Amino acid sequence: MTVNRRKFLTGAAVSGAILGAPAIVRAETKTFNWKMTNAYGPGSPFYVQGPGSPTDFCKKVEEMSGGRLKIQHFAAGELIPALEGFDAVSKGMVEMNAANAYFWAGKIPAAQYFTAVPFGMNTQGMNAWIYHGGGLELWNELYAAHGLVAMPMGNTGTQMTGWFRKPIGSVADFNGLKMRIPGLAGKVYAELGVAVRLLPGGEIFPALERGVIDAAEFVGPYQDRRLGLHKAAKNYYTTGWHEPTNVTELMINKKAWDSLPKDLQAIVRAAAQACNVESHAWCEAVNADAMTDLVTNQGVTARPLPADVIARLKTVTGDTLETLAKADPATRKVHDAFMAFRKKHESWAAFSEEAFLAL
Repeated sequence: MTVNRRKFLTGAAVSGAILGAPAIVRAETKTFNWKMTNAYGPGSPFYVQGPGSPTDFCKKVEEMSGGRLKIQHFAAGELIPALEGFDAVSKGMVEMNAANAYFWAGKIPAAQYFTAVPFGMNTQGMNAWIYHGGGLELWNELYAAHGLVAMPMGNTGTQMTGWFRKPIGSVADFNGLKMRIPGLAGKVYAELGVAVRLLPGGEIFPALERGVIDAAEFVGPYQDRRLGLHKAAKNYYTTGWHEPTNVTELMINKKAWDSLPKDLQAIVRAAAQACNVESHAWCEAVNADAMTDLVTNQGVTARPLPADVIARLKTVTGDTLETLAKADPATRKVHDAFMAFRKKHESWAAFSEEAFLAL
């Protein structure tokens, strides 16, 4: 090969690389500006701000993407009402929403299984099912018809049974009770004669204080104290039967999701997973001090529900879940998958977590 020909080919190769560079640069520097709405009000710890919260998620995504994906966050009422995120994302009004999947029970009954299942799995089991047991695939299969993608973005861990204006001594005390309680647990309580109310967080305290409701479940000591629920009721019950875990849902418009390059999709998934871990760790860190304060300084009586009440709730839960599964093929599919994984996970937990806790 002559020197001139070699120079020509080398120059052509360099020129080709230069000419091709702008397309590569454009792909890497394209920016996306999205909006995220939220089912919870401004300033809410965990649900809006703080470690592992939706605003923390938005910050993580922007930093990890070098500013290529910016997400503007709107708490409930700042752009849309609290529980209208499903429609807003499905219709493409916004790209994302943070909430809990059980809020969409009226649209997709099976969605409730992706927040919490009474007497179901704890946070470790739930994460195992969602990430590695087929749960995430089922979740997105449900949402596909609505043009949505979903994934976990947070977890409170086991929640408290709730606040009651009067003590609970027997199953009969639930009959006629008016209670704020979402999700599958609300359907179980309804079978015992409870008048179930679904209220956003900000409406719980005034309703409980004025006697519009007789009892309320929200989250746990730190969050409940912040709402002032201990000032409206002094009987604080536990067991976590109704929500042994509680998943925060990140909902994304499918067309918007598909428009993201693969690396930005990976960043969104990684940030959501990071928040899932961090938010749970934060809840575990702050609840102990809050519980001590409620009992020691705020005159709260904290105790588990009576054993016979728990036994009855467990029986009714089994019947209620089976009835719901029979009524809807999609719920049946999710229910059976959840219960099969729970059985497998419990067999391992008997040798691990349960053995340790029994020490």
